[in-house]
Amino acid sequence: MSIKENLLHIQSSIPENVLLVAVSKTKPVADLMEAYNAGQRIFGENKIQEMTEKWQQMPKDIEWHMIGHVQSNKVKYMIPYVKLIHGVDSLKLLKEINRQAVRWRKQVNCLLQIHIAEEETKFGLNEIELADLLGSEEFKNMSNIKVIGLMGMATFTDNQEQIKREFQHLKSIFDLHKKLKTENCQLNTLSMGMSGDYQLAIECGSNMVRIGSSIFGGRK
Repeated sequence: MSIKENLLHIQSSIPENVLLVAVSKTKPVADLMEAYNAGQRIFGENKIQEMTEKWQQMPKDIEWHMIGHVQSNKVKYMIPYVKLIHGVDSLKLLKEINRQAVRWRKQVNCLLQIHIAEEETKFGLNEIELADLLGSEEFKNMSNIKVIGLMGMATFTDNQEQIKREFQHLKSIFDLHKKLKTENCQLNTLSMGMSGDYQLAIECGSNMVRIGSSIFGGRK
């Protein structure tokens, strides 16, 4: 199947209220343009330099999402154009995003990454760290960032029950904290689910899925 056919198949399998982020990391601009010409407008990259190069070459009505682990010293390069930063996993990183956003005189939307998987290699805040961050004076004084949701990745396993438990755990954390409505924190986005588990994630309450290989094919 072509990229267009893959994309249309996935679009038909998700509800209207669920945002599809096409994970385009390592893929050439030609592949992204095929998805763009089929109607896709949200693309996710995990390396700032690669995302910046694609942003420079491609139409300017695209929403660019940074989905990978972000190094603080690289933040400044994407602030002018990035629409959403997914993997914010520390107060330190949030402070740097806010600092650069002030410099560019814009507000930057972020998702806080929550650690729900068994793998230690995955990044993310635990529940205590999340509560401490959201309740801190430093966070409340960040005027140029807006936390619009949470994201998390389940354990890489074939055990569907385990994946479901982890998604449900993240949904419960999301429901607990979405009551918090402040100037810079209004949780309305729950990002979980990728090519192999997005349908289960949607069943568990996800309203943003990140799909790469099922659209563009496998990566070398």
